[in-house]
Amino acid sequence: MTYSSPTSDIQFVLDHITGFGQVSATERYEEATRDTVVAVLTEAGRLCDEKIAPVNRASDLSPAILENGVVRASPGFHEAYSAWAEGGWIALSAPQDYGGMGLPIALTTALNDTMSGACLSLQLAPLLSQGQIEALEHHASDAIKDLYLPKLISGEWNGTMNLTEPQAGSDVGALRSKAEPLDDGTYAISGQKIYISWGDCDITDNTVHLVLARLPDAPKGTRGVSLFIVPKRLPNDEGEAGDPNNLRVVSLEHKMGLHGSPTAVMEYSGAKGWMVGEPGGGMKAMFTMMNNARLGVATQGVGIAEAATQAAQRYAMDRTQGTPLRQSIGTIADHADVRRMLMTMRADTFAARALALDCAVSIDMATATGDAEWNARAGVLTPIAKSFCTDVGIAVASEAVQVHGGMGFVEETGVAQYLRDVRVTAIYEGTNGIQAMDLVGRKLSDGGDAALRIVDAIETEAEACREKLGQLAELVWQAAESLREATEALLVETDLNTRFAGAVPYQRAFARVLGGMYHLRAAMVEGGEGPRSSLAKVYIRRLLPEHASLLEAVRAGDEGLYDDDLFGSAA
Repeated sequence: MTYSSPTSDIQFVLDHITGFGQVSATERYEEATRDTVVAVLTEAGRLCDEKIAPVNRASDLSPAILENGVVRASPGFHEAYSAWAEGGWIALSAPQDYGGMGLPIALTTALNDTMSGACLSLQLAPLLSQGQIEALEHHASDAIKDLYLPKLISGEWNGTMNLTEPQAGSDVGALRSKAEPLDDGTYAISGQKIYISWGDCDITDNTVHLVLARLPDAPKGTRGVSLFIVPKRLPNDEGEAGDPNNLRVVSLEHKMGLHGSPTAVMEYSGAKGWMVGEPGGGMKAMFTMMNNARLGVATQGVGIAEAATQAAQRYAMDRTQGTPLRQSIGTIADHADVRRMLMTMRADTFAARALALDCAVSIDMATATGDAEWNARAGVLTPIAKSFCTDVGIAVASEAVQVHGGMGFVEETGVAQYLRDVRVTAIYEGTNGIQAMDLVGRKLSDGGDAALRIVDAIETEAEACREKLGQLAELVWQAAESLREATEALLVETDLNTRFAGAVPYQRAFARVLGGMYHLRAAMVEGGEGPRSSLAKVYIRRLLPEHASLLEAVRAGDEGLYDDDLFGSAA
């Protein structure tokens, strides 16, 4: 299937929606000029179109396999990955001292968006390496950084994270993997991990695992968890991949989608590892990688939404069937319901992309300025972005199947792959329900200050748009005021379980209102007349009203969820 990188749309969002200019105005990111941004987006987009996208379909039809203890990648993956690594795109935001470019996270987010639309299975490999690079940069010793960061940044080695175990699932504190101290200061790591994306491959010289394990006599729960770096092949005296470590891939998961991405069951049998961070500080160090990955996964949802929208629009512009009541193109794109689907897909994809890049810009500003308010803003936006963007990816991919009609359900058209591939994004890196609980729990623990500052900004924006955009601006202002009232109600709710019961609808309502603000900004660029203004009307009049029913569900709390006889018929 044909894919075209959305370079101009990403550039528009950076220029006009997220305020990226304030990032390049900082001393830390002064090299991220507009010319640099244009060059990065253009060249990476060309590479995605010419090298990455062509291997996407093959990865679905010819999955990664485990053969004689070695994982063999899908056809074309080695060449496509090498082209991406050689271009320096894995290392875009990595530290310059180790070979990275030191550019803003917002640019890495833009590239993750583009590459995800081209081939999500392959994009997972550099995404995980990016997260490991950041975790090592912040928590590893200088010796570990000197050895591993150059290899990860160059793409010669790839990185993974090992959290989940069969009995633990999302409850990381229940893990059983052990780390026994050895006389030379290293540790013998033993245990089994599941769902390890890119746990092994033949497209790099070495696979480097970050593994959570428990020291002897460590306390129960997350406080007793430490983090270790455990390479597949032990580095030799020259720093190259040497002898095999005592670990192996037990099997590869048979998955609904993402067939080109090998998801491994890993077994560690006294494998040599080195501690990263402090004893018992494993979750703190791993959360650095997980937060990086949460934004990365958000962009995966955006990328698939983009690719699915492109596929649906191409089909609708070519397929003729029936006689539309209003004709302009002469294909099914003229049918009112098909037009509704296509415009909805485009409107939601725009809102999701803006949200992901807005979150990235907040992270960059926090890094560049050290301002606590920027950091708090990024903290609020991260779970919202992870959840909304992946939900949008799933919904848009599903709608793309619908636009194709019966042909969408036929695998030969390729559109069903988008839906199968993206479905897991709402599950991994913390399910969207866990993200929502984080939002209404930890992220509101400041008395709601950070969240309410965002609501204030939305209302201020809407007021400034009233003269030119009239009712559209008024609808966004009203939605923001409703969100404020719901937030204040959550803040006085002392029963945390009641908060949690309404967490998912609250999170989605927040995203819906943010989307209204982004569309207002886009319409203002055109003065209220033009294609982006039309898209704003679709979003604000048709999609934003969802916030009202969502906030009603927030107010319902856990009412009815725990009735004694609810599951009586199934007992």
